[in-house]
Amino acid sequence: MRLTVFWQRMADHFGPGYADTFARDHVMSELGGRTVHQALDAGWDARDVWRVICTVMNVPGERR
Repeated sequence: MRLTVFWQRMADHFGPGYADTFARDHVMSELGGRTVHQALDAGWDARDVWRVICTVMNVPGERR
């Protein structure tokens, strides 16, 4: 998944204003105790990060 697609999905689900705040501040054990930004910076694939977010935040199936 391209990062542009990832960030668009984040904005679609969380809203454009909150997506970056969530990605910067929400630490998830499923990402190794990292935030979204930290996981992406550490080399995690955007698709894998999105799957974690979908699971943890109960993103509806049609948005996955």
